[in-house]
Amino acid sequence: MSISVHHAPSTSPTEPHILDNAAWAALTGPHAHLAERLGRAARYPTDVSPFTALEDPADPRAWDDLAALVGPGTVTPVTEVRTLPAGWEIEDSGEGVQMVDTALYTEPAPEAVPLGPADVPEILGLIALTRPGPFLPRTVELGTYLGIRDHGRLIALAGERLRPPGWTEISAVCTHPDHRGRGLATRLVRAVAAGIRERGDTPFLHAAGSNIHAIRLYESIGFTLRRRTRFALVRTPGGQPDAQGRDGQEVPAAAPSAPGPAPSHG
Repeated sequence: MSISVHHAPSTSPTEPHILDNAAWAALTGPHAHLAERLGRAARYPTDVSPFTALEDPADPRAWDDLAALVGPGTVTPVTEVRTLPAGWEIEDSGEGVQMVDTALYTEPAPEAVPLGPADVPEILGLIALTRPGPFLPRTVELGTYLGIRDHGRLIALAGERLRPPGWTEISAVCTHPDHRGRGLATRLVRAVAAGIRERGDTPFLHAAGSNIHAIRLYESIGFTLRRRTRFALVRTPGGQPDAQGRDGQEVPAAAPSAPGPAPSHG
């Protein structure tokens, strides 16, 4: 099924945009206090987020640093990578979209409550049921998370993930299947975005390229497609005896079960 999307205007046709390497910008910026960094590679603690980042995916030295950082034979996610150096293997890959706030109406949600470490077991249960994307025991440390409860039960949530300078990603947007169709996720997105705007940042988000429902909903409330993205799960050298080490191995554009950020409203 095809989908028509509106493209956000580019600020410069030649200069790289900070969102082109959002994880690196976050890990070397507002999230530097969380970063585990080795030279030209960085990652979040493994119980905070699966994201890793390369200063320059075209620099072989950055890949060497990433391999040393995460260890041999380790499967790790990378983004915006077209080819892999020798010794690296592709486990899975997929395509997504990056969307930015261009006309989003924001407002607080009086029924929303802040979520913190004590809420993590319940959050993980809702995440497992709705599968909006990766969420780990310390993901709540990345930013503000809001939830809506029904008779004490968490039924919807949304929060903040990557935070490059001047921008904040909205993520983990999900609603319990029994409570869909009530606009809960949209109210939470508006509320999270209100907090982002209040501190002077601009909201953005990622969605799986196949998640047509979420993309259309985000467009309808004021997000605009900025670019299409590519992400992959790759294995570092040294952990597979049968690894062929093919220099310049291309990363497929998509796979049936692609990992990566895939917020969904439900």
